[in-house]
Amino acid sequence: MLKGKHMEQDYESSANEFLEISSEQRLAILLRLYEQKSKIAVLAKELDATVPEVFRNFERLVKADLITKDSDGGYSITTHGKIVCNQVPSLQFLSRNRKYFKNHDFGDAPQKFLQRVGALVEGRPIKGFVKVMEQWKEIYKNADEYIHNILFEVPYTADLVEPLVKRIQSGTKLRSILSEAAIIPKERKQIFEKLGFKKLIERGLVERKMKENVSVVMILNEKEACVMFPKTNGEADMSEGFYGNTSSFQEWCLDYFNYCWEHSGVFQESKMKRE
Repeated sequence: MLKGKHMEQDYESSANEFLEISSEQRLAILLRLYEQKSKIAVLAKELDATVPEVFRNFERLVKADLITKDSDGGYSITTHGKIVCNQVPSLQFLSRNRKYFKNHDFGDAPQKFLQRVGALVEGRPIKGFVKVMEQWKEIYKNADEYIHNILFEVPYTADLVEPLVKRIQSGTKLRSILSEAAIIPKERKQIFEKLGFKKLIERGLVERKMKENVSVVMILNEKEACVMFPKTNGEADMSEGFYGNTSSFQEWCLDYFNYCWEHSGVFQESKMKRE
């Protein structure tokens, strides 16, 4: 019974928290104070609002311990308020892409990555297989240090593989995680032989691992990344996703790749299916 009562109190507290930031103006005040301390008159002018109106919202935020009044009459954000602000990008990302997530989810991404999904908020949606492939090639071309892939299927077309091989030949290292369910097209062997892919593997410039099932597809280099989440039925979808070149977006993708790399098995050519 005690546990249930505590749970009810937690729900009430969380609901009240959402209530305090449910106002557009209060949220704007909180986010501005997150950047720097300010005064009521200054923010009223910035928000194109009356001083009494802004004052009332300041008072509510103070009462909720999200901001505090300083000795000089200015206001600054509290530790509590900072943490709340750091959750806003996740809500923004989901809100902006509500339509996408009607038929997509985060696949097998662990909870710790879902808690950081706000890092993807500045990502640009990409729709259409052709546009995704064009972005894919650009990521290959722009790479200097490394290229990381998590792939369900590999389109072994010359216009995609050639820029990849050129970067590897110049010293860029490739790490790929491939799905055991991946189907190898007939032209793969011919392209590999023509471009000397086997020698790159022997030189240690190409490393490969396998994962029983790949649902989240990802391509990244040290500066940018593209991530494609699966459909709600678990099927990988390479026709739609998100591209980003901010440090937070790239870092989220890199951390996810490294997690998958650590939890993937040894690459075995025999496991891959032929057309």
